[in-house]
Amino acid sequence: MIRCAIIDDEPLALDLLEGYVHKTPFLQLAGRFDNALSAMEFLHHNQIDLFFLDIQMPALNGMDFSKMVGNKAKVIFTTAFQQYAVEGFRVDALDYLLKPISYQEFLEAANKALRWFEMSAKQLPNQVTEDAIFVKTEYKLVQIKLADILYIESSSDYVKIFTETASAPVLAQLSMKIMEERLPSDRFVRVHRSFIVQLEKIKTIEHNRIVFGKTHIPISDSYKTQFFGFLHGRSLIK
Repeated sequence: MIRCAIIDDEPLALDLLEGYVHKTPFLQLAGRFDNALSAMEFLHHNQIDLFFLDIQMPALNGMDFSKMVGNKAKVIFTTAFQQYAVEGFRVDALDYLLKPISYQEFLEAANKALRWFEMSAKQLPNQVTEDAIFVKTEYKLVQIKLADILYIESSSDYVKIFTETASAPVLAQLSMKIMEERLPSDRFVRVHRSFIVQLEKIKTIEHNRIVFGKTHIPISDSYKTQFFGFLHGRSLIK
């Protein structure tokens, strides 16, 4: 799904575009705003992939907003003024829709965005750098700091990456085998066929389970020797 938001100071335009978003299966509406300042504040704390953005608005116009957003999100302009078209493409907008906007026009622009996100995801493989991992999730490539990872859980053909800072895990189409091979072996250890944990994040172990808040991760017999071998050099208990 592409997480999108609508910014327009006209209530009727907001309602129309929201209806279009709900009709489009690969779009998820994360927010609607009647001014760009509120949207900017929202973006500081939330992930947005795509903005449907009006240009002429009070306080902060859409063109200036798009320049401030930079590469944090892509933009499709929705405006009643054709003279902004050239400038719109100069700021790397995906498309430029002239009001009144039909659903067919909206869908064509949304499909252009979908193709862009799909191509972007294919350009860079899942990879690990010295301090971060890049994973493909839905239609985007996400960077996750290694120092932020608590543990990883397998889920069918996907993995869930749980971090200290995010309220929900990142879902990536990867196998546990690939994760285990690519993560630094001196920092991450597999403790169960369904779990990989970061050693330095472990605070409590009880009854052969690693405790992360309300989550208890089992240490299976298959991985017990390896895991406690990692801990042996760090323990003061004989």
